[in-house]
Amino acid sequence: MRIMKTTMRAVIADDYGPPERLTVGELPIPRPDRGQIQVRVRATALNPGELRLLGGELREMAPLSFPHVIGGDFAGTVTEVGAGVTRFRVGDEVFGLGLPRHLRGLAAQVASPPSLTTGTLAEYAVFEADTPGLTIRPPGLSVEHAAALPTVGLTALPLIRALEHRRGDVVLVIGATGGVGGVLVPMLAAAGVHVIATASAGDGEYVRGLGARETVDHRAGDTADDVARRYPKGVDAVVNLALPGDDLADLARLIRPAGRLLNIVFPVHDPLSFTGSDLIVETLFTAAVPGDLDVLAEQALDGMLPNPIGRRYLLAEGARACVDLLRQHTRGKLVVVCDDEA
Repeated sequence: MRIMKTTMRAVIADDYGPPERLTVGELPIPRPDRGQIQVRVRATALNPGELRLLGGELREMAPLSFPHVIGGDFAGTVTEVGAGVTRFRVGDEVFGLGLPRHLRGLAAQVASPPSLTTGTLAEYAVFEADTPGLTIRPPGLSVEHAAALPTVGLTALPLIRALEHRRGDVVLVIGATGGVGGVLVPMLAAAGVHVIATASAGDGEYVRGLGARETVDHRAGDTADDVARRYPKGVDAVVNLALPGDDLADLARLIRPAGRLLNIVFPVHDPLSFTGSDLIVETLFTAAVPGDLDVLAEQALDGMLPNPIGRRYLLAEGARACVDLLRQHTRGKLVVVCDDEA
């Protein structure tokens, strides 16, 4: 599949700053080196962490280079393979995730070998071929659904494993209306866990549709007090998908002895806040284990994981999608369609 043109459309950052400074412009189409593949991106899903990197919060630990193309989750078609690549062929339908190439150290914590990309909010992107962060998209799984699964699904699976839950356990999920919640809550519900989900009054029906048995309106009062009234003997675990680390200590009082408090939010909590407590407190991050993307695809095809897409945008609207993600209340995943075939 030969590419005749030499430039592509992409959502571009020229420097650190807020998402309002992003633009849709033209850049050279990236070409694969040895061990890499080029993909015609058909859809990509946005994640808040990518935009926080752009805001400069982690500039010293994870510096960016510019121009920078946003995006890591994707689904698309392999259009070129570099030397030495045997895992994929031109024409393969693939999906997965990647981190910016200059964040190789951080990417190594997500997948081994690291999953790297030139940026997926673009018509074309290049990825490392030999990584568990990429896999074949099975027939029947739509492009958009596949693009929405990688980061949230590969965050939910480590949480599921760390919970070591049993059928009938009561688990409070903080921030259930976001992308990770859209995968985690159905997984827990399918395992027979009694999920209490925080959600505003307008989102209650949505999270119950995901499988939550109860909801707590975090805008109407104190979440910890509300749950404590319902469960005076405590819950088995709390999973935090939204609150900053400093707010977790109050939630710890809800958990039964030897229960678990799991967190995915950065910056993380102060360990001294839980000194002496009979709890397992752990922060987990996205991790691509071989085979996990295939598990997520199978669960989506089986109907266990509903389509998590909250809003769709065209690539020409990609900069606005980034602004909406950070500035508006969103439900589920925001997906950008990068061509007319998706």
